[in-house]
Amino acid sequence: MTTITNRTVDYPADNLTMIGHLALPAGDERRPAVLIGPEGMGLSDVERRRADALAELGYVALAFDLHGGRYLEDPEEMLARCMPLLADPDRMRGIGRAALDVLRAEPRTDLNQIAAVGYGTGGAVALELGRDGIDLRAIGTVNALTTGRPGEAARIRCPVWAGVGSEDPIMSPSQRDAFSAEMQAAGVDWRLTVYGGALHGFHHPTVDHTVVPGVGYHPRHAQRAWRDIVALLAECLPVTD
Repeated sequence: MTTITNRTVDYPADNLTMIGHLALPAGDERRPAVLIGPEGMGLSDVERRRADALAELGYVALAFDLHGGRYLEDPEEMLARCMPLLADPDRMRGIGRAALDVLRAEPRTDLNQIAAVGYGTGGAVALELGRDGIDLRAIGTVNALTTGRPGEAARIRCPVWAGVGSEDPIMSPSQRDAFSAEMQAAGVDWRLTVYGGALHGFHHPTVDHTVVPGVGYHPRHAQRAWRDIVALLAECLPVTD
């Protein structure tokens, strides 16, 4: 296994001090880089391990924070913070841009080869970076079929891949249709993968605290979604030795 290094990084965003997780591949040359956004609960070891896994594949990876170093286990507290955030594209873009600044400041980052991947709220942030015209090579989201302000999807300059569970009550069929229509009307190179039988949060291993209804882990589809993200990155940000 490739030797990687990782460390926490503190940075300001959304009037908070965020605590991200930066993972670096072996060597000292510049590499393609990936932002990783967490579900609404916030940054956890799940996303930190994903950043490490991407570093093992040769990427510089930053798992960014949403809540100032906190993981919001209580569903009501999580929704109270995330719902206003999801309704405010400028706030989401601010959180994403702050994390992107950290990633760009890392000397190992190839500034011309950056992608954004996110889950739930973190995926919505990734999409808003695209709608803000940020120069990304790929955007990948799971459980984040959020639509933006009219016309702004036309600013997306890269392929978009999105994954969702067929039984996700939060990202409903009507939401899928709205997202698809937005991407298509904007001329985006987009794909949508629907994982049969999966609920919201199907990618996230079971947690030991209360979750909102309609959320559940699906191990097989979780592995498939991860492979789909890795394939997206391999296509749009190939790592060359």
